[in-house]
Amino acid sequence: MNHGEFRTEFVREPSGLRHYPALVLNADYRPLSYYPLSLWPWQEAIKAVWLDRVDIVAQYDHVVRSPSTHIRIPSVVVLKDYVKPQKRVAFTRFNLFLRDEFRCQYCGSKGELTFDHVVPRAAGGTTNWENVVAACAPCNLRKGSKSLRRAGMSLRKPPRRPAPEELQNTGRKFPPNHLHDSWIDFLYWDAELQP
Repeated sequence: MNHGEFRTEFVREPSGLRHYPALVLNADYRPLSYYPLSLWPWQEAIKAVWLDRVDIVAQYDHVVRSPSTHIRIPSVVVLKDYVKPQKRVAFTRFNLFLRDEFRCQYCGSKGELTFDHVVPRAAGGTTNWENVVAACAPCNLRKGSKSLRRAGMSLRKPPRRPAPEELQNTGRKFPPNHLHDSWIDFLYWDAELQP
């Protein structure tokens, strides 16, 4: 399979997954992504089955039909070829918020977030993992273009570039609103069991 053609971007919008999404697992039976969860619309899952790129691990009770065939909609599929995980995490607003667990790094609040340069750009601060943090609007406004010391503020944790595994593990803390029963074992198979 040509990995350049393989779709590794997953749908974040629930409207694209309204009915019968399929959990996509890598060949090692781990999700390709936890946040956003690696889900395909049912049409893409059936297409991948038809093209012999995936095996069906679990199915919904619902069946789709064409004039010549019928198939139960897959709820979990596993890739036949292993897709190597990214070695580098892209510096995006979404990944930054995920690294900071969707919390302001000054006050810890959740909600409407923006981002802030710890060392202000006016003072030579750069836009990178080590100098940008998630911030709520009130904290961002309060800090403005001042240094942390001058603003009388401190960070919850120092900003740094996350490793891909760290971001995946953080993503596991934010499951989507809907988890089908057939997905649970694959999402949390390596989680510590509660006594």
